[in-house]
This record gives sequence, C-alpha cells and structure tokens, in this order.
Amino acid sequence: MARLPAGIRFIISFSRDQWYRTFIFILTFLLYASFHLSRKPISIVKGELHKYCAAGNEAEVRFNSQSQKASALPSHQLPDNETDCGWAPFDQDNYQQLLGALDYSFLCAYAIGMYLSGIIGERLPIRYYLTFGMLASGIFTALFGLGYFYNIHSFGFYVVTQIINGLVQTTGWPSVVTCLGNWFGKGRRGLIMGVWNSHTSVGNILGSLIAGYWVSTCWGLSFIVPGAIVAAMGIVCFLFLIEHPKDIACSSTLVAHAKSYENGVHRFRLQKQALPDEKKLLDPEMQCLLLSDGKRAVHQNHVVTLPAEGGGSMAAISFTGALKIPGVVEFSLCLLFAKLVSYTFLFWLPLYITNVDHLDAKKAGELSTLFDVGGIFGGILAGVISDRLEKRASTCGLMLLLAAPTLYIFSTISKMGLEATIAMLLLCGALVSGPYALITTAVSADLGTHKSLKGNSHALATVTAIIDGTGSVGAALGPLLAGLISPSGWNNVFYMLMFADGCALLVSLWLLVQAAFCEHLCVAPSPRAPAALRDIVPSLNVAA
Repeated sequence: MARLPAGIRFIISFSRDQWYRTFIFILTFLLYASFHLSRKPISIVKGELHKYCAAGNEAEVRFNSQSQKASALPSHQLPDNETDCGWAPFDQDNYQQLLGALDYSFLCAYAIGMYLSGIIGERLPIRYYLTFGMLASGIFTALFGLGYFYNIHSFGFYVVTQIINGLVQTTGWPSVVTCLGNWFGKGRRGLIMGVWNSHTSVGNILGSLIAGYWVSTCWGLSFIVPGAIVAAMGIVCFLFLIEHPKDIACSSTLVAHAKSYENGVHRFRLQKQALPDEKKLLDPEMQCLLLSDGKRAVHQNHVVTLPAEGGGSMAAISFTGALKIPGVVEFSLCLLFAKLVSYTFLFWLPLYITNVDHLDAKKAGELSTLFDVGGIFGGILAGVISDRLEKRASTCGLMLLLAAPTLYIFSTISKMGLEATIAMLLLCGALVSGPYALITTAVSADLGTHKSLKGNSHALATVTAIIDGTGSVGAALGPLLAGLISPSGWNNVFYMLMFADGCALLVSLWLLVQAAFCEHLCVAPSPRAPAALRDIVPSLNVAA
C-alpha cells in the first residue's frame, strides 16, 4: 500500500486530546490578547490629547491653521474640537494629573472588580461570563473614542467610561486562567504558561500599532477599532470556547506516547497515561508553603457547595478560604509591586519617549512596543528557568534583583539617543515582565490547583482573582503616582519604580527565607518554632 502523505502523517501523529488542547491554548491566547489590545490606546493617545502649545508670536499662524481645519471638518464637528495644545480638558497645565486620573479610574475599578470577579466567575459558566465581559469591554472602549466624533470635552464622561470598562474587563483573567488550568496539568507549567502569557505583550504591541495608525489623524478610531476587535472575539468565545476537557470526553491530563507503529494505512499507537508524581513536579519552595500531603485542607466552613449539571454538586471556595491557602498573600504582595512597575511603563512609556526623544505620538507608540517584545522573551525565560530549577520564588527574586539597576541605567542613557533607548527597552521589558508573568500564570495555577485543596479545582478562579486583584492595586497606584511625580522630573518617576521593585524583591526574599527554614527543619518544625512558621511547614521531608 502507498505510504501516507507527509501532511496526513503529521496530523495523525497527534492525538485528539492534543489537538483540542492546542486549540484551547491558541483560543485563550487570542481572547486575552484582545483585552490588552483594548487597554493600550489610552497610552498612545496621551501625546495627542495634550500637545505643546505654539509660541505666542505664532498665534496668527495658529489661527489660520485652525481656520483651514474648520473648513475641512464634517458638519457635526465643531471647529474648536482640537487646538494646538491638544484636546480639552487635557490642554491645560495640569494635563499630567488628568491623564493620571484616567489611568487610575480604570485600574482602581479593575482592582476592586477583580476580587469579586473570581468569586462570581467560578459560580457561572466560563463561556457565558467571558463572552459578556468581552462584548461589554468592546462597547465601552469604543465609547471612549466616540468622544472625538461627538465633540465631548467633559472630563467626567471619560472617567466614567474608564471605570465601567475597568470593571467589565475583570471577567477576562480569572476565566482564561481557569480554562487553561483545566486543560493543562502541572508538568512544564512554567514553560507552557510563560509562552501563553506572551499574549499580554502581543496584545500591547498590536494595540500600539493599531492606535498609532490613527492617533495623529483621527484618534477616535484608535479606540473604536480595538473595541470592535474585542467584541468580535467575544462572539468567537461564545461559539468555540470549551471550558473543561470532560465536556467533550477528553483527558484532563497529558498523555505520553510510548511507541508508534505504522504499516501502510494501518496505524496504531501504544499509549500510557502520564501519572506525574505530585511531589516531584511541585516546586520545593512551594512545598514549604503548601501542604503537599494534603492533610490540612481548606476548612469546610470556607467551601460553598453549588449545584452542578446532572444532579451533582461542585465545591466553590470562599474568599477567606482562598486567603488561607499558604503563599497566596505573599505572592499577591510581590505581584502588587511588580505590576506597579509594569503598568507604569504600559501607560506612560509613550509619553516619556515623546518628551525625552522628541518623537511624535505615532513614532513613540511604535517604539514603545519594544518593551513588550522584551516582555515576551522575559516571560518565556522566567517559565523555563523556574521549570528547570523547580523554584518559582528564586526565579522571581533573581529577575527583580537585576531589574532595579537596569531601571536606573535606562533612566540615565535613554537621553543619549535612540539606539540606547531601543536596547534598554528590550532589556527592561524582559526583566520587569518576567516575574509579573510567572506569578500571574504558573504560580497562580500552582496555588489554585494544589492537592491540599482536596481536588477543589474551582478554587483556581478565586485564587487567580485574589493574586491578580492585589497586583492590580499596584497597577492602579503606579500610573497615578507617575502622573503626580512626573511634573517634578522623570528621574523621580524612575526612583519610585526602583523603590517598588525593591519592595517586590523583599517579599520574594521572605518566601526564600521561609523555604530555607523549612529545609533546615527537614521533617517537622520544633514546637518552640514561631506559630506562623509551624503552620506553613508540611510534614513532608522536603530535603528527600
């Protein structure tokens, strides 16, 4: 019989489970990339909302220019909808505070909503919940851009739009992480989620390019087009997202293929189920924080039983119950400071480049994407290192340690020219985004699906929401502080970022101290050890 074509051999070399798992990986990647795509335009448009006014002796030239603009405007636009100073009310001297307030409105609403989103999300079908969030996010992202076409200059309008958009976008992260956690086991989780988390940077890059295309000519489209993309992806989510492998009778664990045989058109494969050793796969540092033997599960008072399909029931962990999972509070605080640094770059980097390198808004937006390119490599590198070393906290600590001096160098040499700015953007992006990516994905999934929860995988959405919600508090503070501090000089903004990075480093060092203390005690802590440390030390010999 004829040999099978190479393309067909490639297709059938993967099992049905592997194809579905790959599909979910790509789909959730694109879904959350679209969320980030819709968050980026505000940072690109800042340089257009406020421009440096022309000198007083050029008033006549400015008047003539505006007159020519007015004659070319559509009839529904007022001729004063834009001035040489920008778009009212952002054309005033306090524009940095106003732009910072826009960022703070979105991020503060996002942080508050995130704590509730995980609790709500694990009690509703993920597909419906995520679809609603994406459609609503698309509407309110586009609504911001409509302010340009309808000549809206009310600061309150833009603030309210940002607040509502921040609330509905909280549906995204707990949903996609929970879905991915359902489909992928713990094996090589750092690498898998490191690659997957590059959706953040990919979304930022696409958002920058799309918003930058229209920012100088019609900045309203910089919001309307991303909003339409998010809404369209919401429809894709509704039509194609599969929440759990059991919904289509797929295996929830990875399958290892032992050997394949082929004879003409007949092909069969001997398979053995991968049964990963939980104690081997778990990060030793995490073993010191989590009860690997499962003897102390979350207290029953913190578990809510919900009705499920088929007359069964499912357990949903409470907010306080999730907080009692060892390691959740520590990693949440570490993410708070790491995300403060990352989101300050996300919202203020284009304006910084405009001021320092004297580029227009479009070119500054395009250049700022290099920070996200570095973030892609940083997230993957953090995942690979943490998988290889089996130490999540150590990986975070190392990258945070290197990030602080890198930020200082960036603030110094970025004023020396475009080449220096490009190199430092890539390096800063890798070191700043690495810990952020690792904590929000692999660490959250480790904590939310650990066997100390007695199989309560529904805790994943709540744990993810708590960690990312706490991180979002830092994300809200960073851009706000940047807006308040930047009038005194950009160097002071970088000092603030270095301080935040140092705080994140201290929290990660505390996790390492706990791990070292556990290893020193080997089997069990002395009764004379502090109660807080006795509570987190498992009865497993982690040194074995």
